[in-house]
Amino acid sequence: MRISGMLLAAALGVTSSLMSLGAHAEDKVLKIGQLGVMSGPSASWGLVSRYSAEALAGMINDEGGLSIGDDKYKIEIVSVDDKLDIRAAIAGIERLAYQDKVKYVIGPNVDDPSVAILPVLEAAGVFNISYGFTKELFMEPNKNTALGMIATYQTAPVVYKWLADNKGVKTVSFVSWNGVGGKANLDSGLDAAKKVGLEVLSSDAVYELGTTDFFPVMGGVVKANPDLIVLSGVSPAEAPLLIRAARELGYQGLMSTETAQDAKVLEEVAGSLANGFISLGGASSPELQSEYMAKFRDRYVQVAGEWNDEAGTKVYALYMLLKTIEAAGPKAVDDIEAFKASLPQFETANPFIKDQSVKLRWVGNSWFGQPRQISVPMVINEYRDGGFQTLFVTSVE
Repeated sequence: MRISGMLLAAALGVTSSLMSLGAHAEDKVLKIGQLGVMSGPSASWGLVSRYSAEALAGMINDEGGLSIGDDKYKIEIVSVDDKLDIRAAIAGIERLAYQDKVKYVIGPNVDDPSVAILPVLEAAGVFNISYGFTKELFMEPNKNTALGMIATYQTAPVVYKWLADNKGVKTVSFVSWNGVGGKANLDSGLDAAKKVGLEVLSSDAVYELGTTDFFPVMGGVVKANPDLIVLSGVSPAEAPLLIRAARELGYQGLMSTETAQDAKVLEEVAGSLANGFISLGGASSPELQSEYMAKFRDRYVQVAGEWNDEAGTKVYALYMLLKTIEAAGPKAVDDIEAFKASLPQFETANPFIKDQSVKLRWVGNSWFGQPRQISVPMVINEYRDGGFQTLFVTSVE
């Protein structure tokens, strides 16, 4: 059967149009950068950020993508390892901004690289979610950085008060790492201890990142025998080594940190010596998590090979970026000024927790003078026999 020239032309025209529409649809890609430490002793922090973003992006893409105006966008995560090095972080953000044309970035994971990339964020018009705790990162004149989790100066007063009321803690000693982030966490902890009325026995024990022998560091701290030893801003790699050193030196008191940790690493390196260790938890505890969080957890395991409790907090960064861009409209895809203008009034349901009356917002006015923090739930965990148990849940607000 022959098709007339006119019909053939029409058929080809329709096919061409469909192909063009298909190509157009495929061109709608929203790149989100992820800059963090993914090698070395602190790699867990950056890898959890990466795997969380990739897992959630996969879920959104499977559902058809993100609707922005009249268009659908597939989400692509572009990751760069900053190696916890300032020069690598600057090179990484320059690559993301100028080569990959990324306007929104998750990371870095600590203060030093977060501070170092501020000039590039300003010059290139890039907005990032940082996990550094230095307050100045999120205050005027800095407007392009937001805090993606709960900071030490927010958790410490709550945790120390709880320990004083429930565990009889009266004295505390601090151990910190040598760097901007270590000092910032230490200063925040000292301030919180003063507010709660704890007696500080020592705060001068400092170590270099990458240290493996902590007996010299912990010797004097343990000798003073405080009720509580705080490991200020400790990474998942160093926490179990510090705990093991303290316990093997005979310390029997409480130990805590305001950073998130990895239960598997604690189990493998410190084992039962880590029982009772208190840390900031992921917002995925059984009493909180929704069916959507459970699905995310399954997808994360597919991507990473195993679950990490911190992913329950890190998942919020990508979700908040995407939902805010969606609310701000098409202009926000390439213009972070449109994105930032929408922050004060932005509000959306929290799909990761059961209680749907709790909304996700950009908060932080009382801390930073502007809404530059994601309102993730504040979950405080205790490590026990290979896993985390929830001590209590509250909110940064």
